[in-house]
Amino acid sequence: MSPQKQAEEAMVSTFEQAEPNDREEEENGKEHSGFSFRSFLWHGGSVYDAWFSCASNQVAQVLLTLPYSFSQLGMLSGIILQVFYGILGSWTAYLISILYVEYRSRKEKENVSFKNHVIQWFEVLDGLLGPYWKAAGLAFNCTFLLFGSVIQLIACASNIYYINDNLDKRTWTYIFGACCATTVFIPSFHNYRIWSFLGLGMTTYTAWYLTIAAFVHGQGEGVKHSGPTELVLYFTGATNILYTFGGHAVTVEIMHAMWKPQKFKYIYLLATLYVFTLTIPSAVAVYWAFGDQLLTHSNAFALLPRSGWRDAGVILMLIHQFITFGFACTPLYFVWEKVIGMHDTKSICLRALARLPVVIPIWFLAIIFPFFGPINSAVGALLVSFTVYIIPSLAHMLTFRSASARQNAAEKLPFFMPSWTAVYVVNAFIVVWVLVVGFGFGGWASMTNFIKQVDTFGLFAKCYQCPPRAPAPPRPAPAHH
Repeated sequence: MSPQKQAEEAMVSTFEQAEPNDREEEENGKEHSGFSFRSFLWHGGSVYDAWFSCASNQVAQVLLTLPYSFSQLGMLSGIILQVFYGILGSWTAYLISILYVEYRSRKEKENVSFKNHVIQWFEVLDGLLGPYWKAAGLAFNCTFLLFGSVIQLIACASNIYYINDNLDKRTWTYIFGACCATTVFIPSFHNYRIWSFLGLGMTTYTAWYLTIAAFVHGQGEGVKHSGPTELVLYFTGATNILYTFGGHAVTVEIMHAMWKPQKFKYIYLLATLYVFTLTIPSAVAVYWAFGDQLLTHSNAFALLPRSGWRDAGVILMLIHQFITFGFACTPLYFVWEKVIGMHDTKSICLRALARLPVVIPIWFLAIIFPFFGPINSAVGALLVSFTVYIIPSLAHMLTFRSASARQNAAEKLPFFMPSWTAVYVVNAFIVVWVLVVGFGFGGWASMTNFIKQVDTFGLFAKCYQCPPRAPAPPRPAPAHH
């Protein structure tokens, strides 16, 4: 039997031991009814669950900001960069999956048990490369997921305002912060099965609503498509797209929730191909219809006329942002549980109570920086560039730098890569490109734009990019008798 096959079988065996409670409940459900409804909704670990999780998590509120990015980039650059960063993101997600399998197979040879323990990205880096890499992975990953959660809260407030403007966006942020805090009761990515399925359906509806509504609306008189006009705007838009396809900061946790994690390898690519069918048509259609107006309207809902279809899209996106908030926050919950020694606690209520302090800084940051759109680019340039592009590429190169490591790798080269040299060339290109274009130019542009928003609207802005309210009509003078 080949070493790769042995590693795969060992991983499956250990994983089944790591989730005994789930298995027992599932078997009990089958014994009593032949079909466990609870298992169907609650216990997800198949390849399909992982695909739904990846696709659902990859495109959330960013769907509404991509037309804004197209107005900064121009039509052609917008399409090309979506495809380019989609491919780069799929490759680095593949690298993360390889490193997870390598780490897990090495630990299993040492008889390490992962019962009641969720493996995370920083632990993979620690096991393969040492404590300094663990520190870098922990810092970048946690900060990215923190701000990823912040962005979901900001998006909730931005979207609901287009249905009900009786409250300002800051007040809506308070309300949705309390709603999203309920994600502390969802134990792990196993339990997102039904949510991932529904979430992807919701973004699919919204994407095609944007596409059809934009074409039905048509181009208004005098619509201009002048982008790209400034380097700052160009690289700001580019880093928002880099952020769009950098949603695999939770790859390791999704893999660990699978019954057979070694089957994850190409799931992210397949998820990205589906996401292209949502992001490209909607961004193209909305930019075609509204052109340069999008430069001052970072949320695509802002320009589309009010209708039942639009309101449905807003409500569905709100629900999906709640789901995505959970996706981004769950790894942070795990880290916090490990810090305070609660990670192996079986009581859902005790774990939920222990997780609540994680939500408070997210709530606070969403109120300080309510800049829907520009904050995506800043997070993309400063955090996503390292978390899901540079660090995985460097980690893969260093893990397999020796001939013995390459020869004994748990996973062999993919069929489309002829040699290790080709893998190293691709990885080196990603590191240099993202470091120079994503972090360098993108960081400069996105921070310049972000500071401009702070100067224009101020911190703790009460209602970011809200249209001015019409003055109340004067009261009629009282009739004289």
